Amino acid sequence: MSTQEEAWLAESVKLATSNVAAGGGPFGALIVKDGEVIATGVNRVTPTLDPTAHAEVVAIREACQKLQTFKLDGCVLVSSCEPCPMCLSSALWARVDRVIFAADRHDAAKAGFDDLAFYELFDKPRETWDVPVTRVSSQDGFAPFAAWLDQPDRIDY
Repeated sequence: MSTQEEAWLAESVKLATSNVAAGGGPFGALIVKDGEVIATGVNRVTPTLDPTAHAEVVAIREACQKLQTFKLDGCVLVSSCEPCPMCLSSALWARVDRVIFAADRHDAAKAGFDDLAFYELFDKPRETWDVPVTRVSSQDGFAPFAAWLDQPDRIDY
């Protein structure tokens, strides 16, 4: 790990720790492009009553707005903790080049966060989940995709 990466990780941990004192969750994240921090995020789930307001998602949203793009290629996501499945998926959709983190899912579990349980759940067949996730076939289910494919000016992502 480079000295620069160590500094970024230290900053994400500092953000997370400060956020706890401010009434938020113990998570902080940075988006770095060309060696410069362009966006930060802290966990805002409880203050905003938004279960998607994880630090990584907040940082990704801020970076996209700042750069005026939905693709963060050339960027690094730096997080105080291993991203949960939602945050990891968000990072993949944003097309970041790399993700680095300090604590891991086991540390989060020790502190009472469900990350580990979600990772374990995704390893199980859906029919065994407590929350049913079921495809209900519809003859018009592909209609939105057909409309999308017919749009000559669509922006693929």
